[in-house]
Amino acid sequence: MEMKDTLKQLREARGLTQEQLAQRVLVTRQAVSRWETGETQPNTETLKLLSRELDVSINTLLGAPRQLYCQCCGMPLTEDGMLSREPDGTINEDYCKWCYTEGSFVYPSKDALLDFLIAHMPNPDGQPDAARRALYDAHLSQLKHWRP
Repeated sequence: MEMKDTLKQLREARGLTQEQLAQRVLVTRQAVSRWETGETQPNTETLKLLSRELDVSINTLLGAPRQLYCQCCGMPLTEDGMLSREPDGTINEDYCKWCYTEGSFVYPSKDALLDFLIAHMPNPDGQPDAARRALYDAHLSQLKHWRP
């Protein structure tokens, strides 16, 4: 879905007029109208305001052009409800809500996360824990949070 359609759908779902949304993000009604027709797009700062006001990620506002993954555990972030939040309530698109909460990481080290994964991830093939740990470690080491 394109941004123009997403924005209109989100605005209407919240029962807001173009005028009301415009007031909340400090622009004119005409600006909102131009966004919803695809004539223009909001700037970066306005996207942040829209994200906060509509309680969705910027990725969602832009029509979900990229698949988000938690940069701590690697889980696909398929809906905004899975995203973490900063202490001020803004959405953090880099991490899931289970790895990063209220500005703090849940797992103090990669070993702590690996211990959790070994204990909780299914093991249908009966692989030894050491092999599973090496596999998970190789995957986690590619993520932003765990890169040296």
